[in-house]
Amino acid sequence: MQALKPVIVDLDGSLIHTDTLLESFMVLLRSNPLWVLLVPFWLLGGKANLKNRIAEKVDLDIGLLPYNPAVIDYVRQQHEAGHLCYLATGTVEKYARAIADHIGVFDGVYATDAQTNLTGTNKARLMNELYGENGYIYIGNHHVDLKLWRHAEEAVVVSNSQSLVKKAAAVCGKVTQLEAPKVGLKTYLKAIRVHQWVKNALIFVPILTSHQWQNVDMLLLSLLGFLAYSLAASSVYVLNDLVDLDADRQHPTKCRRPFASGAISVTHGLLLFPALLLIAFALALLLPFKFLIALVFYYGLTLAYSFKLKRIIMLDTILLAALYTMRIIAGTLLIGVHFSFWLLAFSMFIFLSLALVKRYTELVLMQEGGSKKAIGRGYHAEDASMVSALGAASGYIAVLVLALYVNSPDVVDLYQQPPVLWLACPILLYWISRVWILAHRGEMHDDPIVFAVKDLQSLITAGCIFAVFVAASFGITG
Repeated sequence: MQALKPVIVDLDGSLIHTDTLLESFMVLLRSNPLWVLLVPFWLLGGKANLKNRIAEKVDLDIGLLPYNPAVIDYVRQQHEAGHLCYLATGTVEKYARAIADHIGVFDGVYATDAQTNLTGTNKARLMNELYGENGYIYIGNHHVDLKLWRHAEEAVVVSNSQSLVKKAAAVCGKVTQLEAPKVGLKTYLKAIRVHQWVKNALIFVPILTSHQWQNVDMLLLSLLGFLAYSLAASSVYVLNDLVDLDADRQHPTKCRRPFASGAISVTHGLLLFPALLLIAFALALLLPFKFLIALVFYYGLTLAYSFKLKRIIMLDTILLAALYTMRIIAGTLLIGVHFSFWLLAFSMFIFLSLALVKRYTELVLMQEGGSKKAIGRGYHAEDASMVSALGAASGYIAVLVLALYVNSPDVVDLYQQPPVLWLACPILLYWISRVWILAHRGEMHDDPIVFAVKDLQSLITAGCIFAVFVAASFGITG
């Protein structure tokens, strides 16, 4: 009876929907960004040296990696049928053995050592030496795997690319195709969070509050500013998702994000975030210089928030409120009008309240999941009640600021019917109270801004407030 051929399984892109080198690089970047300065020097010693040096500095949470269930099921079936199964990968032995132990069906591991990077030609040479021509079944996902499929008895292709399947069939008599994540335009739009661009509509607020909405030139400037800000924000979102892979994978909803789930590779993310940033600043160069400075400051503060400051209790929410307010500041600089103390004060308090809603919602989810401490944050589960108290207070202070504005001399110059503005106060009071009650019930989206855009009552409330300001503005002079 002929012995069953061993099954050789590739790791990156096959068994897992990601690349362990890039995953470990992102962990290195998060743990200490200064280590990145040594990466070029490590690379001088070869790619195997680079992988081992990074592995010496950081650990990967093996259980959180995005595994391909189709590949795991196939390997288990082959193992139960009597095939020996081996993991053969370009990653370092430290990670490879941990992954093999986690899966629990592998009979051995072949991995990159201090001298040899076990990919492509090196892997093909080793497999042929160990098992001979047509002596194994090989599972891979990339064109480089053709070097192994050429000598394998069977090619198992983990890809949706029919071109790759045909090439594998051309060099190997037997081909099996397994599922890989289907990635389209919608996936990339989700990755750059186009739905979050609604937040950048705050850039248009200074045009409305200064009653310049009929000025076409200012509208065009604001539109370009909105696009530049949105692309810059998307760049940060991508980078933030890459840095926070582990934390996102432990989150009940963020685990479905394209990078956390492995739908989009880390490689594409590392190309995408600088591309978005370059386009954003290219657009900003067409706009007033003060806006460019504001955008640079916003991006720098967002990076600081993503890498460090979001882990500091309360400072994270204050900075989120500041980042929202900076959009209004950028819009003011863009069209060259005077800053409104009332607008900026109102913005800080209302967005601090919404930032605390976001944090409170996460803490409620933690409590339901039995967690004691937020991953990557400075909060504990028992902080939820205090966070809700601070958030509700901040929301009510925003209403107070609006009331003081309505009673200030400033409104006389801008509105023909200032008393009408008082109607906005109870409407806003209703909305902020409802938001916090829904959050307390656990019915709030983890991002209250996105919730507000999708929630019918929130949209009606916004429409009513807008109608109040239009009514108060009827018959504006000068």
